[in-house]
Amino acid sequence: MMLERVVRSIAVACLSSAVISVAWAQSYPSKAVRVIVASSAGSNPDTVARVVADGLTQVLGQQVIVDDRAGAGGNIGAEVAARAPADGYTVFLAHTNHSVNATLYKKLSYDVLRDFSPVTLLALSAYVASVHPSVPARSVRDLVNIAKSRPNELTYSSAGTGSGTFFAAEYFKGMAKVNMLHVAYKGGGPALSSVLSGETTVYFTPVATGLPHFRGGKLRALGVTSAKRLSELPDVPPIADTLPGYELLGWAGLMVQVKAPKDVVDTLHNAAVTALKRPDVAKRLDDLGYIPVGSRPEEMGAYVKSEIDKYAKLIAQIGLPRE
Repeated sequence: MMLERVVRSIAVACLSSAVISVAWAQSYPSKAVRVIVASSAGSNPDTVARVVADGLTQVLGQQVIVDDRAGAGGNIGAEVAARAPADGYTVFLAHTNHSVNATLYKKLSYDVLRDFSPVTLLALSAYVASVHPSVPARSVRDLVNIAKSRPNELTYSSAGTGSGTFFAAEYFKGMAKVNMLHVAYKGGGPALSSVLSGETTVYFTPVATGLPHFRGGKLRALGVTSAKRLSELPDVPPIADTLPGYELLGWAGLMVQVKAPKDVVDTLHNAAVTALKRPDVAKRLDDLGYIPVGSRPEEMGAYVKSEIDKYAKLIAQIGLPRE
């Protein structure tokens, strides 16, 4: 009799749990959802977040609000997201910097793999090796030859040491075995302005910010950091055509606190994948040079881990001091 009572108790508990789970799934979200972006307004992560948030609002039937929390290379936003309630109403837009920061910073108050559950990889973005029109380079090979013939004369701008634009250039330098002087700026805007004015000669610009200047003739695109050509720049070959094996992409994806209910993760994942397939969302991302993904949670987790490993090796090769 005792065994029967225990079995009945377990059955009732399981049924209650299932009912609660279904009720949660059906009720979530019942209010606005906040997406914390650990970057500034107008940045690549912010742009992706706002495009996807519009799509999520339509799919979920609740307002999805973007909350930019820039600072410390993406660490401030990550810390805010890690401390937020694990109820699914605060979502974290993780991006490339969090692959870098895992190695670059000695002490972090969060661990992007331990403290968050991946939801889906939203989009990838390439950089473009570009030069001021006064530079005689017409191809990546030309740029390599000029840099070799004039060591430390060419300057490249970046959005700051440790940024994606910095690593794209440093990776290029290492593979091409050339030396170019680094000029760091406080953000992508000033870095772009410097090469547009001719103050610096080379900039590995994100596709989205470089496109209007390529089309207007203010910048010359030499090569893309993706393994294949991009539809937005069909005449610009991959850098890998000249430097085999070169590939470096920015990424952005959704995460939630690791203790968030699985139903929330499933709901957000399905909603995000659906949003990415909406024609309006897909077109906006494509027009801006982004590559929509929509991966499974475990695929995003594996990708972020591989990116952390990749940047750890690159940081060691460069000899970049940890902060």
